[in-house]
Amino acid sequence: MTEDKIYAQPKAHLVDFEFNQAVVNVFPDMIRRSVPGYGTLIPLIGLIAEQYAQAGSRLYDLGCSLGAVTLTMHHRVPHHDCRIIAVDNSEAMVERCRENVAEDLGAIPIDVLCQDIRDTEIEDASVVVLNFTLQFLAVDDRLALLRKIHAGLRPGGVLVLSEKVAFDDTTENATQDALHLSFKRANGYSDLEISQKRTALENVLIPETLPQHHARLRAAGFAHSQTWFQCFNFASLLAVKA
Repeated sequence: MTEDKIYAQPKAHLVDFEFNQAVVNVFPDMIRRSVPGYGTLIPLIGLIAEQYAQAGSRLYDLGCSLGAVTLTMHHRVPHHDCRIIAVDNSEAMVERCRENVAEDLGAIPIDVLCQDIRDTEIEDASVVVLNFTLQFLAVDDRLALLRKIHAGLRPGGVLVLSEKVAFDDTTENATQDALHLSFKRANGYSDLEISQKRTALENVLIPETLPQHHARLRAAGFAHSQTWFQCFNFASLLAVKA
């Protein structure tokens, strides 16, 4: 695993964060050291897919990056007549994801597409996953995407929505942010790395509160949603279509 040193040296000019080849090369290390609970979350998503996948349906991993969610679904879904659709708009991510998928053994076919998830057709789906993806879309685009996902799900189908979250209470927000910073320091990131990456992300990753996410899911048509996982200021929601 290549160590993430992207922000280890002072940069005269910080540009907005993007999922380019440099990020792809260090992504497993970056995500492990930056997102608390990630190593637990991924296999649990596989268990959710195992429970909710319907025979003959499609499962979507929207914003698939290197394919961690795709592969955990590949290993857990019991219906061999399903199909997994993995989508990302980063060519570098898609190329590496295709390599990872090609090395994986399993009976369920997987399509890896390079496209904007806002352009992806959601059809005959039983499971859709947005794993730390919605937060990178403009806030005004989020409801339309969720409505499209809801429309493309079968009855009883689910959406797994994982996000970095904010908190309305200023004390809770400060506490959770401080804990996240401590997590990154404990994983070897320097204050310089933390500060520079935060600056690069501030116009790219826009977090919202859990009540905002649940309200939007209701507005998109989901009958029920719940927060099933949280580790500091990272959480995952499960929304069910009636």
